[in-house]
This record gives sequence, structure tokens and C-alpha cells, in this order.
Amino acid sequence: MINQTKQELEKALNVDTSVGLGSEEVKKRQAKDGFNELEQPKKASLFVRFMLQFKDTLVIILLIAALVSVLVEPGDWIDSAIIVFVVVVNAILGVVQESKAEKSLEALQKLSAPNAKVLRDGKKCVVPARELVVGDVLVLEAGDCVPSDARIVECHNLKVDESALTGESLPVEKNDEIIDKTEVALGDKTNMVFQSCNVTYGRAIAIVTSIGMQNEVGKIAGMLLAAKQEATPLQNKLDEIGKMIGIMCIGICIVVFGMEMLSGLSALDAFKTSVALAVAAIPEGLATVVTIVLALSVQKMVKQNAIVRRLPAVETLGSTSIVCSDKTGTLTQNKMTVVKTYTPAMGLRSFEETEDQEAIDMLNYFTLCSDAELIEENGQLIEIGDPTETALVAASLKKGFSKEKLAETYQRDAELAFDSERKMMTVFYKLNGQILSITKGGPDVTLARCVNADITKAMAANDEMANDALRVLAVAVRVWDQIPEKLTSELIENDLTFIGLVGMIDPPRPEVKDAVAVAAKAGVRTIMITGDHITTAVAIAKNLGILTAGQKAIMGVELDKMSQEELESHIDEYSVYARVAPEHKVRIVKAWQAQGHIVAMTGDGVNDAPALKSADIGCAMGITGTDVAKGAAAMILTDDNFATIISSIREGRGIFDNIKKDVQYLLSSNIGEVLVIFGASLISVLIPASGFGVPLLPIHLLWVNLITDSLPAFALGMEPTEADVMNRKPRKKDEDFFAHGFLWTIIWQGIMVGVLTLCSYALGENVSHEYGMTMAFITLVGCQLFHSFNVKSHHSVFSKQIFNNKYLWGAAAVGVLLQVLIINVPFLSDIFKLVPLDPIHALEAIGISALTVVFVEIYKLIKRIQHKD
Repeated sequence: MINQTKQELEKALNVDTSVGLGSEEVKKRQAKDGFNELEQPKKASLFVRFMLQFKDTLVIILLIAALVSVLVEPGDWIDSAIIVFVVVVNAILGVVQESKAEKSLEALQKLSAPNAKVLRDGKKCVVPARELVVGDVLVLEAGDCVPSDARIVECHNLKVDESALTGESLPVEKNDEIIDKTEVALGDKTNMVFQSCNVTYGRAIAIVTSIGMQNEVGKIAGMLLAAKQEATPLQNKLDEIGKMIGIMCIGICIVVFGMEMLSGLSALDAFKTSVALAVAAIPEGLATVVTIVLALSVQKMVKQNAIVRRLPAVETLGSTSIVCSDKTGTLTQNKMTVVKTYTPAMGLRSFEETEDQEAIDMLNYFTLCSDAELIEENGQLIEIGDPTETALVAASLKKGFSKEKLAETYQRDAELAFDSERKMMTVFYKLNGQILSITKGGPDVTLARCVNADITKAMAANDEMANDALRVLAVAVRVWDQIPEKLTSELIENDLTFIGLVGMIDPPRPEVKDAVAVAAKAGVRTIMITGDHITTAVAIAKNLGILTAGQKAIMGVELDKMSQEELESHIDEYSVYARVAPEHKVRIVKAWQAQGHIVAMTGDGVNDAPALKSADIGCAMGITGTDVAKGAAAMILTDDNFATIISSIREGRGIFDNIKKDVQYLLSSNIGEVLVIFGASLISVLIPASGFGVPLLPIHLLWVNLITDSLPAFALGMEPTEADVMNRKPRKKDEDFFAHGFLWTIIWQGIMVGVLTLCSYALGENVSHEYGMTMAFITLVGCQLFHSFNVKSHHSVFSKQIFNNKYLWGAAAVGVLLQVLIINVPFLSDIFKLVPLDPIHALEAIGISALTVVFVEIYKLIKRIQHKD
């Protein structure tokens, strides 16, 4: 492919590059060659995934205990059967939960899958990259991620970052020239572009030469399309906590085993109780619960226009204290409209008053010096390209000149693409035997290159428009005898003839002002970072409440004069950064981070990628964002809306709250279970006359574990975000998960559950041992079901929010129903060795369970009083 001419390549691949493939031809090629995607690693079978649920050491010990029990006492097989049943049910739940999480994450990967710009049926369109076929005509521009290997047939200053493929650190300059050599190293194939590499500069037309596993990326072992799911920092932390508690519980179980032996139990019964206690006490489900809660919450956020690409981002969202936001399209509507014009002859006027030929020619020059298009589909104008450029094309169209009509007279040739360093773009056109270059850019840089301009008047007009929050662009031209061989800014963007200025406005999104205010109340500060003129930036920032009294705006050139240490020490003074370069954005992010802040950063272009990577939460724009920006970001905003970031922070805080609720609920419940057995064993040893036996059998502990560690825990993970969550200040960057007395809260609530259960057992023991076990069983389950409502909110359980979680009420209803069946159905009560209670003792057990609500309500009341003080 590299040594063929354009015509030979078109013939070989049966495609016309000016038209592209037809829809029917694409379907035929897809049917023959498949899709443009890498082979996915084979997933483990359902059976293997089921068996992996039994790899936990403690589960293995429990199964061994069940086997030993049957071997020693074959007639007493029911306990062992129940143990196996509970373990199998837990394994099934584990597989189901993993599948849900996997499907949620796969759905997110599909939502954030890359797209490709192609020519098909003579029209430029955007299609999913996986639908590309060999022969498709790609349209590549700065910021695109190359969707498949392709041969370049038309090229304009194209540079591609191939570091992911070749290790070459600098972008490679590409061309459309034939390579005569037959054997060429990958890095020397300068007329080819390769999948997964990023276009950093210029534009090109290329023909897809291979897809999927035939691409260079597909040939590299170990490179997979789907990102591996890794445990989040919070999951790792909880895993460590679980192991630590597990070791402590095993120690307690050994002590319990010894004490039960001293109290007269057989070694087998003592062993079974101890092992069951260990499995019931160790919160082995914590990491699973967190994974499911995160995955389901992330799926929920998709409906709110935020795609979270990496789960750790959800944990970080709630801690965000600084949001660095781009202005255009994020804080504003991204619907630029030309509202004023300036020409040297007619001065400054509104767009509606602009009717003279000189001003219309100026608008046409702006349109010609752009890559944007307006395409009519189904009676609607579809904008393709940069919003600023589409506004210019729309302005010409309003005056009766479409880009297609202008193309009849002006024939586009070479160009020097726009870049953020010099802030200009130049295009060459052939016109009536002459060569005309048109340059558009910022007024300050463009006017500095002009030879005929009255810079004072032009800049006065510029300032007047900028003070009205208008974005101002200048356009200038130059006539040439021929196009220079080497296109450099120094050569072609000098000695220009100034034509005029246009002023555009991109109105703020109506919801942004409220979102900024909500963020401020939540302790989240909004910072505007833009490439616009400082006067424009300041006007909009003041309008939105970003720039308030005592805060400053600063330009990129001033940042250049500051050391990083100076910036870090004064970072708090600035809320607006104007005329910034890519490296400035990274410096700003790092300066805030150096002050201990969690920073979210928005961006859409190639030049935003470094800052998006540096930020704690990189937020790429889903509509206008380039593939490079999306790849560097942790979150993608599908509506390009600043308000979505604030609602995501709110959601992130709610998710973190729910995870803490799950941890509080599971750990306090497990501590309570341990204390019931340990406390009873201790009492029976220290006070033999008490007659205390074993309050709960192994199957009781396993059953309680099955009910309380599954449905209520997942229901708490679905708890709606509390209304006042944005009234709190953000968590500190280095704040411990168990800070602010959270660990003590878990411990005392666990003690509460254990003591109440022992009290209930003692009451029932006065009647009979079976009565005592039944009351202890009812009370332990009741305490934990009541406690799930205690932890659902920081506020009183009796608030109007008590009915806002249907999942929790459902879990509680199922728990109560199962308890009633186990105790009152003879077959089940015989298996569990429980007896039906008389109404008085049943009410006593339930009443003792309900005391959990009383104690926690008193605790919440004390906390509220302390908070007011």
C-alpha cells in the first residue's frame, strides 16, 4: 500500500476518495471481513466463575467443617446440609453480582467507544469506529484518534503522535508521497497512519487499508481493546480492613472454641460454632458490595449525562474542591453568533446593519478561512466543526453566501493549520489566476502582522466588543504570485492587509449561574480557564458569579513571568485565567493540588489532554471533545455542560455516603454477631451457675449472614442522595476513611447489637433453651433490619425521607417474611431448632430489637446539638 499511487490504491480497494463507499458496499464488506475491533479475551465459563466463589480460605474451612460433621456424626447431617446450602447460595449471589457489575461496565465502554469521521455516499458523517471497513475514506483532523490503519492520500501539515505504537516521543510528520522501498520500518511509514495513534496537528484524507486484528495494534501481543477492571483505592482499603478484622475474629474464634470446650460442649460442636462464627463475622462481602454499588451508581450517572470511565473517579468526585472549567461550550451554550462587525471604512456596527459589500466580503473571507460546514438534513442545519467557525459560516449564509457557492469562485489549495501557540490559521486560494492567502486569528496577534491597519482604532473597536463579552476575531489577506514551497508562520503570516473584525457571543448556559452558586455553598470553587481575551473572560465570569469581589483575573503572559512556587503561593487570588497555553493549564492544576485540593478539570481539545491527565478528575466534553481528550479524561460529559459536573460531584458525595453506610452497617452487624457468641461463652465460663448455653447455632449465624449481608446492604447502596449533601464541605485529600469518629460509631453500634441480643437470649432462657435461641435469633435479625434504617440517613429515621428507598423496605419485608416462615413452619423450625413464641415473648424480642432505633436516635440528637453549638 505504501508504494502505490492514489489512483492505484483506489482501484485496488474499489473506492473513489471523493465520494467514499456506498452504504450497501459497507454492509457487504462487513459481512465478509467483520468489524473493526480486537478480539476480546475469552471470558471464564459460568461454571468456572461459580467455582471461583469457593476460593476463600474461610469458606473452604467451613465446608471442611461440614464434611467432618457428617463423617463423625452421620445422623446429624441437617446442619451440614444447611451450611452447604448457605455457601452455595452465597456463591450464586456472588456470580449474579459480578455479572451485573460486568454488564454495567461493558455498557459504559460501549457508550464511550471511539467514533470516526468518514466519507460515505459523498457525504461526511460520523460512525462508530468498529463499523469501519477496508476502503473507507477517513477524514482526519487535529485531536482525532486514528480509528484504523490507513494510507494517506491527501495531507495538510499532518503530525501524528505514534508513541503508543513505536515509542517515538515526538509527533511524526506525515505526507501523501509514495515510498519506493519494499521493506520499511513501522516508524518510517510516513504515508500511513495507525490505529490508536493521535493526530496532533493538521488534517488529512486517508483510505482504510486494514481493520481489527490486521491492524498494527492487533499484531502486538497483550494490547486489548477493553480496559482491565482494577480494584479502586477504596476497595483496596476495605479489603485491608476486612483482612485485619478477619484475623482478629479468628483469634476470638479460637478463644470461643476453648471456652465452649470448657463449658462442656463437644469438640465438634465447638469447632463448628467457631468456624461458622468466623465466616459470619468476617466482612468478606465488603469489596463485592462496594464494586456493585460503584458500578450501579456509575450506570445511574450515565442517565445524568456523565460517563465515568474509571471507577476510582467516583470516589474522588465527592472530595472535589476546585473545578477548573473551560468557558466555551461548558459554561456557555456553544452556539456562537456573530452580532457585530468592524471594517476600517464603516466602523463598528451590529450584524443586522451590515449590508455593504466590503463587510460581506469580510464575512466571506472568514468563512473561506475555516474548516466548518453547515449541512442541511431533514430540514435542519447540522453544524460540523468548531463552534466559532460554524458561527462564521452561518453569518455568511445569512447574507446569502453559502460555502458551496463561494467554492465555485475560490479554489482551496494549501493551508497552515490553526494552533494554540500562534492563535492563527491561514488558507491559500486560487482566484482569477492569482493566489490569495486568508489569515484569521486573535485581533492582537493578527493586527501585529498587518501593514495597513490603524491598530489604535481597530483595538478600540476590539475592546468595546470584548467589554460586551463578545469574542473578537480578525481577518487579513495577502496576494501571492505563487504558493511558497515551505509554509511557515514567519513567511506567510506577515505583511498582511487588514480587512476587519467580527464580534461573536456565546451566551452563558442558563443553569450555570445556579450551579456555580450551589458549588460555592458546597465549598467547591469554580475557576475559569480560557483562551479568550481577558476582558471577555472577566465579563462572563462576573455574570456567572465566578469572579467575585477580591478575586483577580490573570493572562498567560503574566503566568510565564511567575515561578511555580510563586503561582502556588498566590493561586488562591485568581479565579479567571485568560489567553492561556496548554502548559499553563497543567501549572494551574498542579498549583491547586499543591495546596491540598482535589481538582476537576474540563477540556475538549488535544491541548487539554495533559491537564486532564494531571487533574484528579479530568472531565472531557462528549460533544465537542476530541478522542485524545476523552482518552485522557476520567469522566466524559455527554452534554458538555458545567452544571453536569456539579451534579456529578453531588452524586459522587451521595455514592461515597452510601458506601460508608454499607461499611457501617456490615461491620457493626458483624461485630454484634461476634459479641453474641463471645459474650455468652465468657458468661458461661465466668458464671457457670447462669446456665448460659450457645445462643445461636452455626446455621443461625450463617442464615443471619445471608440475609443481612445481601439484600439490605445492596438496598443501602441504592439510597437516594441526601438533600443537604451539598451543604457540607468537601472531604480533605488525605482524610482517613474512618475519620470524625466513624470507627467508634461502628464499634459502639456493634456492641449495642450484641448486648441487646444477649439480653433477649437471657429472657428466653428462663423459659427454655429453645426459647432463648429463638428470641436471640429474632432479636439479632431484628436489630440488623432496624439498624439498616438507622444508617440510611444522617438525619432522624422519623424524617419524611424514611419512605424514599423502596429497595430497603423490600429487603426488610423479605427478611421479616423469612423469619416468620423459619419459626412457624414446622419443617423449617425443626431444621433450625427453633420454636414458635407466645405473643408476649415474641413482642419482647421485637421490642428489644427496636431499641436499636431508640439508642441511635439519642446519639443522632446529641450529634445535632453538638453541631449547633
